[in-house]
Amino acid sequence: MAAAHAEGSYRIATEGSYPPWSFKDSQGMLQGWDVDIARALCEKMKAKCEIVAQDWDGIIPGLVARKYDMIVASMAITPQRRERVAFSAKYKDTISRFVARKGTPPDIGPAALKGKTIGVQRGSVQAAYLAQNYQAADLKFYDTPQAAELDLVAGRVEYILGNMVTYHVGFLKTPEAKDFAFVGPELKGGILGEGNGIAVRKDDGQTLARINAALEAIRADGTYDRITAKYFPFKLM
Repeated sequence: MAAAHAEGSYRIATEGSYPPWSFKDSQGMLQGWDVDIARALCEKMKAKCEIVAQDWDGIIPGLVARKYDMIVASMAITPQRRERVAFSAKYKDTISRFVARKGTPPDIGPAALKGKTIGVQRGSVQAAYLAQNYQAADLKFYDTPQAAELDLVAGRVEYILGNMVTYHVGFLKTPEAKDFAFVGPELKGGILGEGNGIAVRKDDGQTLARINAALEAIRADGTYDRITAKYFPFKLM
């Protein structure tokens, strides 16, 4: 991979099933905020890049196994993940929230949700948060956020927990979500992460330095804000 870097070539992994961050369009092409950010970074690095979709469960193992050189997938920076990968400077904030049927009591503490069914994406920081704090609840893990949303609508779970922005511009805008809303306060920090970063292998300081320089450049010249405005009516950082 060192030779590939010298030639200015990178393989980048994103999830591909997490709109609006990354998803496949009707032609099967990867699109989304993270995909646009990855392309902008490659342009600043003057690098030739290939962006590939990778299931979330295997995304860090794939990086460590050198299947690709970086992960641009709105990955939350956590102490546990820092043990396995190196992170760029933060490139957006992240806030988590519960969603439930409208009229659900606002108390979402562990005692209040004892015995309740909660859906969450497997391998996410929200899954780790629930496993740590909500052992008395009935936790159900899904391969994608959309699968958890479908079970919420169908009544197979009573709550879901995930990224607030994703729910705001995605699920909660759909007709199926008309009877659902955020419940409880915004959640962030600790096991839920210090914001989102781009992950590289720990031994790849050269790529990390190039990414950080490119991130600084796209923020300075307005590219970052233009990409964000394409997807969201508010800033991400």
